[in-house]
Order: sequence, then structure tokens, then C-alpha cells
Amino acid sequence: MKTLFTLGVSAVILSGCASILGDSQNPVAITSEPAGASFEVRDSAGRMIHSGTTPGTVTLKTGAGYFKGADYSVLVKKDGFNPQTTTLTHSISGWYWGNILFGGLIGLFAVDPATGAMYKLPEATNVALVPLALSTPVTTSAGPSAISALQ
Repeated sequence: MKTLFTLGVSAVILSGCASILGDSQNPVAITSEPAGASFEVRDSAGRMIHSGTTPGTVTLKTGAGYFKGADYSVLVKKDGFNPQTTTLTHSISGWYWGNILFGGLIGLFAVDPATGAMYKLPEATNVALVPLALSTPVTTSAGPSAISALQ
């Protein structure tokens, strides 16, 4: 019984609160208006991480290195509409601050920052696509006979 208690206390002290209660990956729902658009998710280095069709859900890593959160750009395209790009920006997970309350210094300074569990991404993003404008302006030409007819 004493060994079990010691193992339980050690697990709490030696691990990060966000690693236990959160995750180092988050699902992100990607939607568009209108639906049925194609999308590409790229990391901060420009590498394509995922592609699909809206609506869709992708699971993305929240960390990009020690004490570095991951950000992503999402390009959404559909025929007849201007392509739109949006950014998924990381933020600090509320679970990360649990390390302070529960004395998990290793979690605060090592485990959660190394695994990326200290960060979270938005749960969803919605992109409103704008229809393409007419590519050629409508012009009328009035010759001399049309002008004289107007007079």
C-alpha cells in the first residue's frame, strides 16, 4: 500500500499537469461558407501538414519545440471565390497553471514545455469566402449614329 501511494505521489510530482489533463495535440474543426472548399494547413516553416475539404477536422501538434507553441496557416479555396488564408495561433492551456497549484515544478519547466502540452489551439475556424468580382468591366460603345440619335 505504501509503495502504491509513493508511486502515485511521484507520478503527480514528476509529470506536468497539462500533460496529464490536457494533450500535446488538439483537434481543430475547419469550416467555410460556402462548404465544400478545399483547404491546406501549413506549419510556420511553410510545410503542408494536412489537406482536405470543408467541413473537416484536423489534429495538430500544439508545440513546436521547448517553450515554443505551434502556429499554423490555413488556405481555403473554392472555384468562383477568392482564396482566403487564416491563422491558427496557439495560447497557453489553463491546465499548465495547475503545475503551480500542485507543486509540479518539473511539469512547469520541463515536461509540459517539452511536450507542447502547455499550449492549446483554437477548437475551430470558419472562413467566409468572397465571390470573385467580374473580371472584365461591362462597357458600352456608342458610335456617332447613337449619339446623334440621342440629340
